Parts: sequence; C-alpha cells; structure tokens
Amino acid sequence: MKLEIIVAVIVLVFTAQFLYISSTTDAEFGGADGQAEGVIEELTDGTYEPIAKPFWEPPSGEIESLLFALQAALGALVIGYFFGYYRGKNQSTKSTESSQSNQSTESSQST
Repeated sequence: MKLEIIVAVIVLVFTAQFLYISSTTDAEFGGADGQAEGVIEELTDGTYEPIAKPFWEPPSGEIESLLFALQAALGALVIGYFFGYYRGKNQSTKSTESSQSNQSTESSQST
C-alpha cells in the first residue's frame, strides 16, 4: 500500500511539472526527424541527397500516428506475452517443486 502511494505522488509531481512548464512556455512539440533534417540542410548547404527513399508514405499525419500507435501496441502485446509466459512458467515450476517436497515429506513421515 505504501509503494502505491509513493508511485502516485511521483506521477502527480511529474504531471504537475509537465502542465506548469507547458503552460508557461511557448514551445511546439515537434519530432526529432524534422529537427535533424533542418540541421543537415544547414550543414550541407542544401546539397544533401538521401541514400534511400521510403517505398510508401502515409497520406496524412493521422494515418502515420495511427500506424505508430498500432506498432507500439503490438510491441507491448509481444513483450507482455513473454513476461506473462515466463512468470507463469516460474510459478508452475515453484508449485510443482513445493508439491513434490510436500509429498516426499508426507511419505517419509508415514514410514
């Protein structure tokens, strides 16, 4: 119970800090790709040619965001599945070991 309260307080502090900073500054949220492109253009005086081009570009930013969110959700599902699988496997092994030790204890006491 104490750990949950500590985590809740930490989340509230970070949320309050984020809301305060975002309301007092005039900053735009932009991706790192756009910033990197600007720096490359400045360094090469506009002569940079990309090595590869994307084979498909989403028609809008909303679709791009949707695909990114879908990719993140699928990754979270895969990671969650493996964490759950190994946790269940460990619990199964522990319960099997404890039942075997209980059986061996009962058999040694009966003789």
